[in-house]
Amino acid sequence: MQTHLATEFKNTPDGLEAEAILRKCVHCGFCTATCPTYQLLGDELDGPRGRIYLIKQVLEGEAPTRKTQLHLDRCLTCRNCESTCPSGVEYGHLVDIGRKLVDERVPRPAGEKALRWALKEGLPSPLFAPAMKVGQAVRGLLPAALQNKVPPKQAAGAWPQRTHARKMLMLEGCVQPAMMPNINAATARVLDAAGIQTLVAQKAGCCGAVKFHLNDQEGGKDEMRRNIDAWWPHVEASEGAGVEAIVMNASGCGVTVKEYGHILKDDPAYAAKAARISGLTRDLSELMPELVGELQGKIRAHTGALAFHPPCTLQHGQQLRGGVETLMGALGFNVKLASCESHLCCGSAGTYSVLQPDIAYQLRDRKLGNLQAAAPEVIISANIGCITHLQSGTATPVRHWIEVLDAALTS
Repeated sequence: MQTHLATEFKNTPDGLEAEAILRKCVHCGFCTATCPTYQLLGDELDGPRGRIYLIKQVLEGEAPTRKTQLHLDRCLTCRNCESTCPSGVEYGHLVDIGRKLVDERVPRPAGEKALRWALKEGLPSPLFAPAMKVGQAVRGLLPAALQNKVPPKQAAGAWPQRTHARKMLMLEGCVQPAMMPNINAATARVLDAAGIQTLVAQKAGCCGAVKFHLNDQEGGKDEMRRNIDAWWPHVEASEGAGVEAIVMNASGCGVTVKEYGHILKDDPAYAAKAARISGLTRDLSELMPELVGELQGKIRAHTGALAFHPPCTLQHGQQLRGGVETLMGALGFNVKLASCESHLCCGSAGTYSVLQPDIAYQLRDRKLGNLQAAAPEVIISANIGCITHLQSGTATPVRHWIEVLDAALTS
């Protein structure tokens, strides 16, 4: 695709990256067939090809409008289009650039601006945990829309106390410890059973995705730098005693941390460290196949049907497919994908279900219909946002797959 960037964007880091991405796009339209919003709305501008066209116009100097902003806002950033694209267009990076440029030029209404501010400042805040406790205490009195975002109080269980020669860092996340603390504890217990000690750097916090994708990109980068600083002593430990991996049990955080190297590539103080951190980062499902041998014989037989929803951040953002089903199948679990549309987003997409609820709930119900066709005992997933969003639409338990594995441990 030929582009003629406006003078104000030429030779800027965003402009150069966007131009390189746009050159790859041949406008073939394969991406529209797998775009959730295009599937629902049928508008070319609510598909990747149309959004690329809008971003290209802005980069070439055309003034964006609220309509431009709306079409970019409606994108889930699920990156399904990247899995489909034969040309390797990095659409996720391009839409981040486009949203940033449009938001700099198109003011938002006061209510919309306030909600986005509350999300980007509130979710990573230390005040989120006490606020969630209050919400859980009065959950039955909350309107349905809020109840959907406040899961019942969950017990975490004991954190393992044994030490092991093998050590891995784990990011606790910003909302997961308050909303579903058992996911982190279960991860530590399963890794402990496999002979791995889980470490947590107390000064690490939100991965940076919330602010970054709400167009506070500098705020998101600050959170990324803070995490790198918190992890670096464990990574840089002398004489080979450093951690062997940074494990992520929330695929949304995982895809972001794996991109620290890209996001901070122009930061002279952090570029090399960020690349090292990204290189060490592994989704939990990437680690587990090599540990099957350690876990066999420690897992009780389980015959109930499990339906697995692979989050977009896992299957499209990280390009990881089949790991969870293979692992759990090797340990005796009966895990199935939805027979239809397993590649499509459930509608959670970080803060999307708050900002675009109509589309989010349509996608949720569509996803649940496909998952429940297998009559599962439990629906499993790999990201807290997906888990909470899906649970709001079904009585079938929705859990992280590591919790199911942990519950089956014999010791």
